[in-house]
Amino acid sequence: MYKILRVDMTKKACVFEDVPAEYAALGGRGLTSAIVAQEVDPTCTPLGPHNKLVFAPGLLGGTTCANANRISVGCKSPLTGGIKEANSGGQPGGHLSRMGLHAVIVEGMAEGEWFNLELTADSARLVPSQEAGLNNYAAVAKLAERYGQDCSYITIGRAGEFRLAAASIAFTDRELRPARHAGRGGVGAVMGSKGLKAIIVDPSKRNELPVKNPDAFNAAAKRFAKALMDHPVCGQGLPTYGTAVLINILHEAGGLPTNNFSTGRFDGHEAVSGEMLNQITKERGGEGIVSHGCMSGCIIRCSGVYPDKNGQEIGKWPEYETIWAFGPDSGINDLDMIARYDYMCDDVGVDTIDVGGALALFMEAGVLKFGDAEGALKLLGEISTGSAVGRVLGSGVAVTGKVYGLRRVPEVKGQGLPAYDPRAVKGQGVTYATTPMGADHTAGYAVTANILSVGGQVDPLSTSGQIELSRNLQVATAAVDTTGLCLFVAFAVLDIPDALAAVVDMLNARYGLSLTLDDVPALGKKVLETELDFNRRAGFTPAHDRLPDFFTDEPLAPHNVTFDVPDAELDTVFKW
Repeated sequence: MYKILRVDMTKKACVFEDVPAEYAALGGRGLTSAIVAQEVDPTCTPLGPHNKLVFAPGLLGGTTCANANRISVGCKSPLTGGIKEANSGGQPGGHLSRMGLHAVIVEGMAEGEWFNLELTADSARLVPSQEAGLNNYAAVAKLAERYGQDCSYITIGRAGEFRLAAASIAFTDRELRPARHAGRGGVGAVMGSKGLKAIIVDPSKRNELPVKNPDAFNAAAKRFAKALMDHPVCGQGLPTYGTAVLINILHEAGGLPTNNFSTGRFDGHEAVSGEMLNQITKERGGEGIVSHGCMSGCIIRCSGVYPDKNGQEIGKWPEYETIWAFGPDSGINDLDMIARYDYMCDDVGVDTIDVGGALALFMEAGVLKFGDAEGALKLLGEISTGSAVGRVLGSGVAVTGKVYGLRRVPEVKGQGLPAYDPRAVKGQGVTYATTPMGADHTAGYAVTANILSVGGQVDPLSTSGQIELSRNLQVATAAVDTTGLCLFVAFAVLDIPDALAAVVDMLNARYGLSLTLDDVPALGKKVLETELDFNRRAGFTPAHDRLPDFFTDEPLAPHNVTFDVPDAELDTVFKW
């Protein structure tokens, strides 16, 4: 039987509970959002005792399903003021599923104290933390000395301890790198506000969680894995070049935001592309790795290990959004430096999108010049010291824009825009404006149809079809996030009909259900309605579902287009 673990930081109490009926058929984002909406006052202070932090693996986690071991983290966001779900790869999601934990709910506050949560399948206790004051890599190294290499670890770095609005939560990968992050929305600040430094997940014990129909499950799992490997993006592009394969593609499309969203192409794009990432890793050899899975069960393997000039590991392959934020958006074309920035962000525990976007704003404000790689390195180092400038940078785009009195501040609901200019990729602009999560590309990844022609082509420069595209993708994504599947399976799901059918068949076989394909959008809509209701109760109105007006006023080269999807149409996205 699955259990929910409730951790009261005020009383220092850990209690296992039966799963309530209303939470039983949910996992991942669907479950975190349901718990937050049910148990958190939407008007509460995000960094106060009334907020809750929820960890939940997905419905297919801990099984033989490929790419199904991601974990969702939910709370009221200190960045947006609304509901938040951030998800991550790494080992803890699969471990929690196999241990029979449906969710971990952290509530209350341990004021002035730091604790670790020691967690097994049938026990949980809070112990004083010996890792407070350390960043993620040093903290995990110290924890692994004490608890061993077979556990997985969930930690915050100094940014989380400082409760910075762009602080992330780190999850260890298969080699115990704290390099997979629930990055967006300031979830790390909420963990820090609770006084929780680390969670030690010991998977040595596991509860028996039988699959209702194992033969049917295994057959569907094989169909699903075949669909992933047969798709050119999942089976070839991502394993070879990582997510950075998009750098050259978005440059050619004129939608690669450069120098703080001032133009759509970057002259140094080839030097920071996925192709160059692959080439450097192969040429340097040593500890470099092309095609690496961040979690057990990953067959797409879109990550890698980036080596320095001596073949020594710097860190994981930087993701596309990270390369963009510290590369084109900041005018820097040096992959070695970007890899170091990425490691620093993983270590101190901040979202690379919001902090990279804030770095570009420091450049726009004249603190640094665009392209100043050494200056960027020094500035990023300030986050760990807790200096005033480090706290501004570590709080992300919206705060930095206010501090420096800037107009071109790319954020929605307080969250910085990711690596696709909404003027040249208009379906993505609709998602940025309307998702309850704040500007979040993963909430409805319209790049698939706008640029990559996955699931059918929708002209990225036209307003036609963008509302329906974003709506359908937001619905589908909410459902995918509930299963625990990696979002990159969407490429196969959109193009290969049997991929989605296999997912439905696995859910039915595991839980003894009789779902149909029609139930998938119904699940996604239910999740979105829960999130939208929370935000409405928190005070959000249609006025919050808008892009900053420089996107509607300033034409973007090379296409010289603005974001011109009418407000009246944006207001129809969630009118089913």
